[in-house]
Amino acid sequence: MSVAPSERWDPERLPSQAGRTAVVTGANAGLGFFTSLQLARAGARVVLACRDEKRAANARAAIRRAVTGAQVDVVRLDTADLSSVREAAGELSRLDRLDVLITNAGAVHPPRGRTVTADGLELVGATNHFGHFALVGGVLDVLERTPGARVVTLGSIATRLVRLDVDDLQLERRYTGWRAYAQSKIMAWSFGLELDRRLRASGRGTRALVAHPGYSITGRTPIVRGVNEPGVGQRFVDNLQASFTQGKDRGAWPTVRAAIDPAADGGESFGPRYLVKGAPVRETPAGVVRDRATAAAIWAESERATGAPLLPLSPH
Repeated sequence: MSVAPSERWDPERLPSQAGRTAVVTGANAGLGFFTSLQLARAGARVVLACRDEKRAANARAAIRRAVTGAQVDVVRLDTADLSSVREAAGELSRLDRLDVLITNAGAVHPPRGRTVTADGLELVGATNHFGHFALVGGVLDVLERTPGARVVTLGSIATRLVRLDVDDLQLERRYTGWRAYAQSKIMAWSFGLELDRRLRASGRGTRALVAHPGYSITGRTPIVRGVNEPGVGQRFVDNLQASFTQGKDRGAWPTVRAAIDPAADGGESFGPRYLVKGAPVRETPAGVVRDRATAAAIWAESERATGAPLLPLSPH
């Protein structure tokens, strides 16, 4: 298959990110860790925004072992707790610059029964989307102070597998763990695209993009002491799926490309070439996340849920 010049992106040879700052939520393991590691290798200062401070410290140590002179900081952030989001946003807003905010944190193993946070929000939606919605609003000023800043939201191939009920975004009527996860990713992807539209409409310079990792699993991911240490059994089982899976190190490639490719533009989406695996390329996302009426409903519920109005549209 021929590849357009703009798609000739080598994830092993990234453009220098020296002097740039990236914040990655949920960076202590999985996709967030490998995203942070790759950005650090490219020379960026990386801030790991994580709920578990001990695991975040392990991730920071691992990056420093792998990258001589790596600049790595830690900020505590629990996206399921709006008070934690506000505290983290306040700390991040004091950065001199914020070139990239990557909203990676997420609950990938939802509870069997519907669970609500201390703020009264459905847990998976709060962790994967609503907390990030509030975080973006809280750091928008520092993003705008940074020329060329980007927000990269994490989607999922699960967005192609469920139907969204915009009248039940908190899943009060029809909860299942799978629906909670897939719906949260629909909300996140829709938010990323709508965020870019509203940033442009308001005349702001920050741009928003979306990426997804395909089917990236732990057992096919490199072992990193204190961060990723799957057992022999898991590695054996996961490697049986090699034909349609990849490691989380490669799953991070679309996110990194969306974050730093000079040719990438706001409103674009990136994923693996073969949907579940492969080099990072531009792709057309599912229709549900491109629908403007759906985006408006998700945005309205996000503002209601977080109590944080963000980039209201002009009445014109």
